[in-house]
Amino acid sequence: MTAHAATPHVFDATTEGFQQDVLQKSLQVPVLIDFWADWCQPCKTLGPILEKLAGEYNGAFVLAKVDVEAEQQLGAAFQIRSIPTVYLMKDGQLVDGFAEALPESVVREFLKSHGIEPAAAAAEPEPVEAAPVDPHAEVVRLRRESAEQPDKPELKLDLALALLATGAQAESEQLLDALPANLATDDRTVRARAKLGFLAVVRDAPPAATLEATLAATPEDSQARYLLGARLIAAGQDQAGLEQLIELLRRDRTFQEGLPRKALIDAFRVVADEDLVGVYRRKMSALLF
Repeated sequence: MTAHAATPHVFDATTEGFQQDVLQKSLQVPVLIDFWADWCQPCKTLGPILEKLAGEYNGAFVLAKVDVEAEQQLGAAFQIRSIPTVYLMKDGQLVDGFAEALPESVVREFLKSHGIEPAAAAAEPEPVEAAPVDPHAEVVRLRRESAEQPDKPELKLDLALALLATGAQAESEQLLDALPANLATDDRTVRARAKLGFLAVVRDAPPAATLEATLAATPEDSQARYLLGARLIAAGQDQAGLEQLIELLRRDRTFQEGLPRKALIDAFRVVADEDLVGVYRRKMSALLF
């Protein structure tokens, strides 16, 4: 481990540990991969910027440092032609990158364009006993506040979420579609869209009991298993839904051009229980890698 990597969010990536430390890690959090060398002057400019941001973003992404001299196999695998070269990996896939020593402001914009924002140093304490909220009453309240304050688009996001909780899917989706760019990538918007996706899938699907009976008779029916998993996730039965989707991945990972993996990733966006998501992310990673 080099001196520059001695922080919780920065580490040296090696060929031997790449699958676990980078590929599998990217299923949980975005990984920025920095290909560098000690003799590279631009690397010495960019490297400290990336390391500073990794600490400042407090786990919103992690930085994997790859010394191309020490890890030539990795450099060849990624076809590195010049350094510094930086790639962003999310959900096990390379999604973007750049091959120059960008200034800090541009790196921040690069991260922001992929929905990566600094994480809070400490979570706000949860209320000891929060009173249950009536979503219908919330819709009434938020309609009024949104009409009174039309210059506050965050109220429209709140209204869209409240409408979704009452089952008003079409109006909720219309409001989400009209959000400005900064709110379109908000975690709550992403979660709502993922849930709307599951609701659309099961709109004309058989009831859960029918799908369960079908699977009892024909366990290899991938379509029935997918619909059951989607229906359970849409109904808030998170663990049962994730179990059906992970079983679908185990049995038929190529179903509908990789739909089981995509459905699991969408489900991870919907499920609020981070511990439960972590369990099934690890299960998915074990099956894929």
